Amino acid sequence: YWELLRYCPAVIRADREVVLQAVAQNSRALEYADGALRADRDFMLQAVAENAYALQYADDVLRADREVVLQAVAQNSRALEYADDALRADQDFMLQAVAQRGYALQYADDVLRADRAVVLQAVAQNGYALQYADDVLRADRAVVLQAVAQNGYALQYADDVLRADRKVVP
Repeated sequence: YWELLRYCPAVIRADREVVLQAVAQNSRALEYADGALRADRDFMLQAVAENAYALQYADDVLRADREVVLQAVAQNSRALEYADDALRADQDFMLQAVAQRGYALQYADDVLRADRAVVLQAVAQNGYALQYADDVLRADRAVVLQAVAQNGYALQYADDVLRADRKVVP
């Protein structure tokens, strides 16, 4: 019934509990929530804990807030798609994000998808993250070994030469 929020009076659309219950059903409920709630840091921390996709409807300032975004990523790495570009280009932040969810590498800035430290951290958490690494790192023996150690099926994303290497194949 989250979509009924759009027909509610402003006082209901500003009610934290009502909106949080609606967000638990569907993040789109925030489309109809009072703008002050979308800009309220404490509220949005709760909202992204309920539903990571709530980040999409957060105020721009909060989509650049490290804690809010990491809370969302802890629930679902795809929430990073809605984070501020500056965060997705920040090495320290992305190291934290991929440590929680390796798939967060998918939404990292291209420069960081070619950053060995970030990619190693991502594949250590989830070997399948190798698919989002820069081609150069998909041909890096240490990176591929780390990915394959975490999940043998990650081998499918390695460079052809490494896929034929007996020291890499599990």
